[in-house]
Amino acid sequence: MTLGTTSILNRPAYIFDLDGVLVDTAVFHYAAWKRLANQLGFDFTEAQNEQLKGVSRVESLEKILHWGEVSKTEAEKLALAQQKNDWYLEMVAKMTASDLLPGVLEFLEQASAAGKKISLGSASKNAPLILEKTGIARFFDAIVDGNEVTLSKPNPEVFLCAARKLGFSSGDCLVFEDAEAGVAAAVAGGMAVVGIGEEGALPEANVLVPNLSRLLK
Repeated sequence: MTLGTTSILNRPAYIFDLDGVLVDTAVFHYAAWKRLANQLGFDFTEAQNEQLKGVSRVESLEKILHWGEVSKTEAEKLALAQQKNDWYLEMVAKMTASDLLPGVLEFLEQASAAGKKISLGSASKNAPLILEKTGIARFFDAIVDGNEVTLSKPNPEVFLCAARKLGFSSGDCLVFEDAEAGVAAAVAGGMAVVGIGEEGALPEANVLVPNLSRLLK
C-alpha cells in the first residue's frame, strides 16, 4: 500500500456499500430483472443493468418500465417490484461465505481487530439477510439499508445516517464504494472514498483498488 492509502485507512469509521464491494449479487439482480422484463414482453440488457447500480428497487423498476415503454398503475408497480424481489431472494437464500468477494472476510477481520467502527450503507432492503447468509454480520456495528432511507445515491443520506449511527463526523468516515453514484454520495457527504473497480474507473475516489484484498496488511 502507498503512504496515501495508509493515511486514508487511518480513519476510525468504515462504511461499506454491499453489492460490488462485499458481495456480487448484481448477477442475481440482473437475472431477476431480466425475467421480469421478459415476462412483460421486452428484453433487459447487461448494459442497462449497470445503470441500476446503487439505485433503489422502486427507481430501478421505473427505469426498466421506461426502457420497455410499459405503463403500469402504482398498485401494479408494487406487485412487480415484489415479484422481482421474491425471485431475487430465492437466489440470495442459497448464498454462503463463498460468495464474498476477494479479501472481504480478511479485511473485515483486520478492521475489527484494529478497533474500527463498521457500518453498512446500502440501498438494498435485503442487506441484513445477505450479511447473515455470508457470515459477516458480526463485524457490523450499524446497518443502514433501503428500509431506513428514502433518498437514493448520489444523495448522501445513507452515508450520513451511517455516520450518525456510528457516532462519528463525516470527516472521520471512510466509504467503500463501487458505483459512481455511491462515490458521488460519499463526496457530497464530506467523506473519503475507496473506490472498488478497474483502473480508470471512479475518478472521484481518493483511492482505487480492484478488490479489498489489495488493502490487506
